[in-house]
Amino acid sequence: MIKYIGSKRPLIPWILEAVRAVLGARTVLDLFSGTSRVGHALKAAGYRVLANDHNAYAETLARCYVQADAEDVLEPAKKLVREFNALKGEPGFFTETFCVRSRFFQPKNGARIDAIREAIARKGLDPELEAVMLVSLMEAADRVDSTTGLQMAYLKRWAPRSYNDLELRVPNVLPRATHGKGRAFGLDALEAAQRLEADVAYVDPPYNQHSYLGNYHIWETLVRWDRPAVYGVACKRADVRDRRSVFNSRREAAPAIRRLLAAIRAPVIIVSFNDEGFLSREQMETILRSLWGGEARVTTIEFDYKRYVGAQIGIFNPRGEKVGRVSHLRNTEFLFVVSDPGAGYPNGGRGRSGDGNRDFPGDRFGSGHGYRRRARQPASSRSASTRSCRRPSRAVQNSIRCGSSR
Repeated sequence: MIKYIGSKRPLIPWILEAVRAVLGARTVLDLFSGTSRVGHALKAAGYRVLANDHNAYAETLARCYVQADAEDVLEPAKKLVREFNALKGEPGFFTETFCVRSRFFQPKNGARIDAIREAIARKGLDPELEAVMLVSLMEAADRVDSTTGLQMAYLKRWAPRSYNDLELRVPNVLPRATHGKGRAFGLDALEAAQRLEADVAYVDPPYNQHSYLGNYHIWETLVRWDRPAVYGVACKRADVRDRRSVFNSRREAAPAIRRLLAAIRAPVIIVSFNDEGFLSREQMETILRSLWGGEARVTTIEFDYKRYVGAQIGIFNPRGEKVGRVSHLRNTEFLFVVSDPGAGYPNGGRGRSGDGNRDFPGDRFGSGHGYRRRARQPASSRSASTRSCRRPSRAVQNSIRCGSSR
């Protein structure tokens, strides 16, 4: 999958454990799907996934990794990959914009991207197969770019990988999930929350002022293929200035998150956030506890996290000279598990023992009501009650089945 700031790859085992704790759950809603890494993992685990993101590139990723099924698209995708890999480069808008006016890609690869994207457009493919081919091209371009993983800027000197030749590969499209075919949506998050119903909702909103559209504007242009007006050294799409999210506003973020969470049609909500966001852990927990008439049960798990690669490299001026100092190289990620105690879970409210008691999904990690669990510490200081976030322990996996019901 493409390089992406805020990727939840290290958290996926914990997200899966929280979802599995909802016995009988079949459908999971991912309201801010991004690369669809989480949705892809949930589909692989058998869940029917409803993936939503208002950016066109993210909706395309979801249509490939969540909605498309291997049995329908894999064979034609293999043939198209072979066909497109044989195409010669034909410089066009993409080459001029992202290889000449800016330096995100070597011109030889920009010309190939132009030629392949035009070929995809001419084919008039079924939407799911088209999405698979667009993701194949997006990921091929990502493997030969010259960035730190963000498209706000490119490297002063060409990245070694940028000299490689662009080559398409078939994306890792999964067979249809056990619980049914997934769907991809391109809705505003609040509209999606109001319209789509699920057993579990996963919410990973933007944390601060940095826009994902601005960070990944090239993928948006590659998918839309609309040759937009651009501005600045990075040749960002002009609509980056206009397509603002309320979640990127310090003033509007808290009310927007409150409205969004209240609108979700699922008895269990899992929220990702971190300590660089507009809301503190305590503020988020207050909002979550207010759900369902103030009866919501909340568990918070903390993860020590390495910051994105740009922070590791440092701060440089336009001449390539290192200036200033990065304030910190690690941050804390939070995973909040919140549940409506008055709602029957999909299994009819019975735990595995069938005694009629309903376990809280957060009990897999500890007791509810704001319980704080730090999921990663140095091995030398880790106690028996503190687990690494690399893999949920067997005790954690089993705790919901013997935990108390409140």
